[in-house]
Amino acid sequence: MTSTTTSGGTTTRRCSCRNPETGKNYGKSCPKLANRRHGTWAIRHELANRSDGTRREFRRSGFESSAEATKELNKVRALLAIPEEDDPAGHLAISDMLETCSTGKEPLPDYDETRRRLAAGQALNPRMSVSEWLDLWLGGKKRLRVGGQKRYESDIRVHLKPHLGEVRLDKLNVPHLDRMFDAINEANIEIQEQNAQRRAALDELKAIPWKGAENRARRKWLKAAIDQMPPFRRVTSVNTKHIRATLRAALNTAIAQRIIPNYNAAEHVEMKPGTKSKALVWTEERVAHWLATGEKPSPVMVWTPEQTGQLLDHVEGDRLDAMWRLVAFRGLRRGEGCSPRWMDFSKRMRSLEIATQLVQDGWEVLKGLPKTNSGIRSVALDEETVDGLERRKLLQQEEKRKWGDAWKDTGRIFTEEDGSLLHPGKISDLFERLVVEAGLPPIRLHDLRHGAATLMLVAGVDIKVVSETLGHSDSRITRDIYQSVLDDLARAAAEAVVKLVPRAPRAIRSVIEQRAARPALAIAASPRCTCECTCGAADGEALMA
Repeated sequence: MTSTTTSGGTTTRRCSCRNPETGKNYGKSCPKLANRRHGTWAIRHELANRSDGTRREFRRSGFESSAEATKELNKVRALLAIPEEDDPAGHLAISDMLETCSTGKEPLPDYDETRRRLAAGQALNPRMSVSEWLDLWLGGKKRLRVGGQKRYESDIRVHLKPHLGEVRLDKLNVPHLDRMFDAINEANIEIQEQNAQRRAALDELKAIPWKGAENRARRKWLKAAIDQMPPFRRVTSVNTKHIRATLRAALNTAIAQRIIPNYNAAEHVEMKPGTKSKALVWTEERVAHWLATGEKPSPVMVWTPEQTGQLLDHVEGDRLDAMWRLVAFRGLRRGEGCSPRWMDFSKRMRSLEIATQLVQDGWEVLKGLPKTNSGIRSVALDEETVDGLERRKLLQQEEKRKWGDAWKDTGRIFTEEDGSLLHPGKISDLFERLVVEAGLPPIRLHDLRHGAATLMLVAGVDIKVVSETLGHSDSRITRDIYQSVLDDLARAAAEAVVKLVPRAPRAIRSVIEQRAARPALAIAASPRCTCECTCGAADGEALMA
């Protein structure tokens, strides 16, 4: 092994020849080292000490000639010379980058790009993958609520990492995202086909009679086939905007921290047009269509006031009737309706503070804050709802006495009979059963919240007040969701404006119109004037003149 020490670094030549007698490496005594083409060359250069004070070096080997090794060593020197002498942070950043390149056996970065990044305060390791950054970004989100954390985590695990994880963060571009969304749409088609196949097999199984050896054999074979089919799966949203929103947020943070240049590919990817489901009212015609076909006119359906009253009449006297009333009239979200505390209820002020919610994580129930900051709000209550909450308090005291030491004091208004927290998933199932029992067209529990908004809008409540009651961060969100209801209100307003202008009764206007029409008809049918004047008037007009 031979070595050459130059200013700031060392080049070394060594070979792997072994002494046949001892089996040991010749090292410097190899007889072939006199030939400068024998063996390979390596370089090493001292780097700035790590943050903990430990020493480190840049090492690289495998060069075929001294010229190649020297050329690589010169690149290392140039990179180390970028920071000013009085810039210890810059020297540390460059040394960290070179250590990463050395241990990862990665090529050295471009000099000009590294100089630009250091001057701009950007990260000097441009080879960070999208997957690595998403992990860092999500780990740094300290203020996320449980629901937001789960949504981000799901988007990253299910979609972003599998499709984009290996891409270099600074190289991510729109074509990468186009390919991801195309793959998601193709997967949706496959899921829909598999769901349809499984559904058809289950329907066929239901249609096969139980009696008869042939039927039993057919059922057994079909059950085995169904077991081999993929389970029912949900498709990803058609326009996948939530996935793009997650990636856009992560890339914006990377830009803000100067990890990547000021370019966010998620801002520029073109999505397939998507439409939000509009809230439609269960009119008589739509109910008739549903009864005949079993099809809902829209995923978001709203009851009429009469239908809402029918449900409230059905649940009157139920231990949770006040909760259904709060959702139906005040538009609480499911987790908010399950979670209000007695400390947040004021009988004197007739108000309920929405300051907490129950979140379902898998099947586990977690306590958390409302969905957004605007979700933390004060909701005004009517007298009947206040009375219902007072009855609920008396009932809960009776349940507490009945359960004794087994009672779980959660401080919540609505609980299980033993005082434990309500499960949001079970509440949704209970609501569906109550809808069927009441003989009403189907809506989701969340649609009861939509119904509350519709009732307020129809009652003439200002849309800003409706938005604040629902906990929307912007009244534009309320307007977008309930545009169909607002259109109906606009038509009603148009009728109201017309009614402000006094008009003669319809019968009188008809007579006036007929009288006005007669002279015109007579004049039109009369022959032109036959006198020698040049008036050109009809005979009737000439005589009158």
